[in-house]
Amino acid sequence: MVSMLEGSPWLIAHNSMLAINQPQKFSLYGNDYVMWKDAKGNAHALPNACPHMGAMLSEGWCELQSNGESAIACPFHALHFDALGSTVLPASNKKTLPLLKPLKLIIQGDFIWTYGEYEPKIEIPLALSEIAKTHNFIGHTGDRSIKTDLLTMLLNMHDYNHQNGTHRELFKITEVEFHQFTDQGHLSHAFYDLPTVPYSLIEKLKKPDLMLLPTKLKAHLENHFPSLVIFFGETFLGKIAQCHIFVPEAESQTRTYVLMFSQAKHPIFNVFGNTFLNFAKVVIDQDADILGKIYPNSPQKIKLNNEVGMDWVKRNFANFPNVVAPNLSK
Repeated sequence: MVSMLEGSPWLIAHNSMLAINQPQKFSLYGNDYVMWKDAKGNAHALPNACPHMGAMLSEGWCELQSNGESAIACPFHALHFDALGSTVLPASNKKTLPLLKPLKLIIQGDFIWTYGEYEPKIEIPLALSEIAKTHNFIGHTGDRSIKTDLLTMLLNMHDYNHQNGTHRELFKITEVEFHQFTDQGHLSHAFYDLPTVPYSLIEKLKKPDLMLLPTKLKAHLENHFPSLVIFFGETFLGKIAQCHIFVPEAESQTRTYVLMFSQAKHPIFNVFGNTFLNFAKVVIDQDADILGKIYPNSPQKIKLNNEVGMDWVKRNFANFPNVVAPNLSK
């Protein structure tokens, strides 16, 4: 069985990703759930299979209750299940005992976390809550499921040598100038520069968004094992925090998406929010494309320089939830 690091916290949604009284399906650890937000702004989640005949509750709708909260209605027989998983059977006028076990959600501001149905083994990182205090939220992008296991996904995200391969298109990265990696157990930082081939003036005039791409991308990655990678970038107009999220949907399927935050040095910086979201979506699409073109069981016979981030992932994955110091004698 492929490990999915049971007992880790997973960020299943940002508040902006949930429309009021609109059921939404998500998967975790091979189980499907329905999540919805009521008119009071409270998020709820239940197993997605109706306990009557297994219909997908996420295909149903929400009904307002007398207490102001919402119940989820099954699309098959219109049974209404409240946030506790109880329903009222037709002609009975009596609420049943809970028939569905609610998924425990942990709300931190606009961030909706869960440990699934497992006991917590590591703490929820506070990095996103801290970013939200000092940055403006731009939006989310690139929410997609990729047919790859969690370990392969994380190794790809911490492979600092693939930038001038996977991400050469659009960004025109020519090489990776790696500077530093700091290992603090389940937290790490990576610093490197990515020189690029400059776009011509004509290319920029045809597509003004390209003016936001510097001739050298300075990367600072803050990594929180296993669910979060934050890319801190800076332009002459302001700073961005591009937060990559990972969720194990099943043994061979991992969900990823990006939350984007900004700090403007100039008011015009705020105009380019969608541009940064589009750039982030390109990154996710390029990573998804290459992950679909890898033989996962192929033996690695070559080791490149600066694979320290991948080693960090492998060590934490193998020893989870314990933290083991790196073996620097190799």
